[in-house]
Formats: sequence, C-alpha cells, structure tokens
Amino acid sequence: MEWEAGLIEWLQTNFSTPGDFSKYFDFFGAETGMLMIVLIVMFCWKKEVGQKLALVVSCVNLWLPMIKSVVLRPRPYMEYPDRIKPLALSDEEAAAMDVSAQGYSFPSMHSASVPALYFTLAKEAKKKWLWVLAAILTVLVGFSRIVAGMHYPTDVLAGWILGFAVLGVFSLLERYVHKEWLYHLILLISGLPGVFFVRTADYFTALGCLTGAVAAINYERKYVNYQETRKILPMILRVVGAIVLYLVVNTLLKLPFDKDFLAGASLGALLIRSARYAIIMFLITGVYPRIFPSFERIG
Repeated sequence: MEWEAGLIEWLQTNFSTPGDFSKYFDFFGAETGMLMIVLIVMFCWKKEVGQKLALVVSCVNLWLPMIKSVVLRPRPYMEYPDRIKPLALSDEEAAAMDVSAQGYSFPSMHSASVPALYFTLAKEAKKKWLWVLAAILTVLVGFSRIVAGMHYPTDVLAGWILGFAVLGVFSLLERYVHKEWLYHLILLISGLPGVFFVRTADYFTALGCLTGAVAAINYERKYVNYQETRKILPMILRVVGAIVLYLVVNTLLKLPFDKDFLAGASLGALLIRSARYAIIMFLITGVYPRIFPSFERIG
C-alpha cells in the first residue's frame, strides 16, 4: 500500500543513522543472534529450555516462509527501488534483488521470531525483567525492519501476531501430546509441505535446523546426557567451542560443491543446504557436548 511505502521513505530520510539502528536490532532476530541465545541457554543455564528454544525458533523460521511463498509479496525496496534503500539484507553476499536469497516480505520473520524466542525464555525463566525485555525487543526489532526497508508495517504486524500464534501452538502440543516422539514427528511433518513449493534459502535452513535439533535431542539424551554447570570458564569454553565448530563444519561441508551452485535456487542446492544445517545442528547440540567433562576439569 502506498502509505506504507511513504512511511518507510520518510523514516529513512528523517531517521538519524537508520542503517546503524536497523542493523543493531536486526541482530536480535537474525540467525546468528538467535543461535547465540539458544547456545547460551542450552550450555550455560538449562539444557531442556535451550532445546525447546531451538525447536521454537526452527519452527518459526520453517512455517513463515511457507506463508511467504503463498503470498509472494516483494520486499519494499524491490517494489520501490528509487525511493527505498535495503539497509539490512538477509544475505549480504547475494544480490539485493535475488528473491531466493533475500526472501519475500509478508510476513516479517524477524518480527515473529523475536516474541517466539524471548517470550518463551521469559516464561521458562519466570523473571519479570525478561518479560519487559521481550516486549521491548519485539517492538524495536519490528520497527528496525521497517526502517531497514525490508518490511512494510503490515508485514511486521502480521509477524507479531504469528509469533504469538507459534507460542500458542507449542503450548497446545505440550498440553495434549505427551509422547515426545509424536511431538517431534508433528513438528517435522508440519514443515514438510514447503519442500514442494518454497524455493527460498530461509525455509531450507530452518528445515535442516529442525531436523538436526530433533535428532540431537534424542541422541544427547541417550548417549551423552551432559550436566549443567555454573562455572564461568567451562560456560565460556562451551559457547566459544560451539561457535568455532559451527564455522569449521559449515566451511568444510561447502567445499565439495561449486560456490555458484550452492548460491543458486535449485531444489538440489536447497536440499544440500538443509542437509548441511541438519549436520551442523546435530553435531553442535548433540555430539559436541561429549567433551564438556574436559572443560569442567580445566575449570
């Protein structure tokens, strides 16, 4: 709608340093920021809560691209290239007009991911300040996506609604589905239809993350069963080691394939992307904790 484009244009023209603002708050709803929160909670606070957050975030990023690929609404800067600038691209290495890499506009996935992640964390922690922080981040991240020219205001509003809807879905599953294998199966099946019509990287990344997280939860419980720690040094080593492992494994898994092929939007390339993230998630949250006892000895 024209008023939305006009509002974004006005914000980018009159808002002080809109690029810095949008990129700063974009971190809290982006893949890297959410991964950091999940790892810190899982490895430094409560394992089960971290595992739940991994499922919630994966499902948000799995379900919303399916809606995006039905609505097919281009991002604001794509429809108004002469008026709106893209200040926080989803994939900085890809072309701004590459829809397969940058994704569609409606609804805003960042705006849905933030309440889904942070309100789940606040609910589990039972801390009032976390509820307040979750509310503030929800508003600021949504606003930053508008300023960045990545989403229309209605995209953000829909993202907020769907983010809370995801919380409702998980609450219903926890209440009525008591067998964990069935709980995980429902989550996996719910996202599979997108394989037939979604051709954006965000969907296949989330599909891999969800698959890897489900496999890791079951593997870790049966074969690893690491213990929580309250020692500062082991906490730091756990998180830093996970980040290093992510960077190394992600790089190694890309080596057998042509760079242009991986950057493409073919089903083969996207399925390889899913497989790569499934392996990464499984290794980091399932296998990697086997070495945690050595961190405790160092501590």
